[in-house]
Amino acid sequence: MTIKAPSPLRRGLLLLTAAAALAPWGALQAQSYPTAKPVTLIVPWPAGGSTDRHLRALSEIASKHLGQQIVIENKPGGGGTLGPGTMALTAKPDGYTIAQFPLGMLRIPHMQKTQWHPLNDFSFIIGVSGYTFGFTVRADSPYKTFNEYIEAARKQPGQINYGSTGTGSSPHLLMEELAGNAKIQLNHVPFKGNADLQQALLGGHVMAQSDASGWDKFVDGGQMRLLVTFGEERTKRWPQVPTAKELGYGVVSTSPYGLVGPKGMDPAVVKALHDAYKKAMDDPKHIELLDQLNQAMWYRNGDDYRKWAVETYAKDKALIERLGLAAK
Repeated sequence: MTIKAPSPLRRGLLLLTAAAALAPWGALQAQSYPTAKPVTLIVPWPAGGSTDRHLRALSEIASKHLGQQIVIENKPGGGGTLGPGTMALTAKPDGYTIAQFPLGMLRIPHMQKTQWHPLNDFSFIIGVSGYTFGFTVRADSPYKTFNEYIEAARKQPGQINYGSTGTGSSPHLLMEELAGNAKIQLNHVPFKGNADLQQALLGGHVMAQSDASGWDKFVDGGQMRLLVTFGEERTKRWPQVPTAKELGYGVVSTSPYGLVGPKGMDPAVVKALHDAYKKAMDDPKHIELLDQLNQAMWYRNGDDYRKWAVETYAKDKALIERLGLAAK
């Protein structure tokens, strides 16, 4: 009995079928990513704040390069750690759920026990930007300068308060570090995000606020007074406002952030997300938005972003311990 050899076409189809059967599931998934399903980006702050404004606009541009819609899910709480922490514990590493990774993610675990590890439980995708931090009061505040505010705290220990975007967040820790350097005691009031914080200051519920530049429109509109910023140099937008460094308080902070996914993401999926967001970052509309928010570009690829996170996690452990905020 003669067995007829398969035709070249049929032989090719058989080989493809066999290869597909042997290929890892992740590789096949990566080839089809993203399918007709939106990608969710968790922003761990309330809608309307500076981070939400930034990542919402950036993701709209990135959606066009990715070929799939990217939707924003606001999940505030835990000083910016609730959203990405929940993602690490519950989301599949398929590229359809990612999150902003604020600097607090590398600090909170030194201050309290967490169910997630900031380095081992995440796939690092891309470093994006950093903040311009500033300290503002209401326009009718008796404090015309930052030094006047500090002097009031010196005369009334624990009676002068300020709000921030949460315990362990950069706006909180930079003020704690500054208070230590100035040898004063301030009363800290935490909020879930800067949209809530702005309203609390405008409503007179706190005397001042330490925050990223979500206060920009209120400063420019005359409702708030910007007393100090925390960069290496004065800002282009508010050049008349001194830095904490030049006032002699020895604090500089920009708190870089980027995007991460759950651990175990396929490298091809990480690359697809990285490439879409990198193209979006270079888009003139995004660069214009950064100028409006008074933020700088802080691009890092996934590997470099993870390396930075490892170094920062170790460095900030020393800061937390020095401030007496380490978990017992």
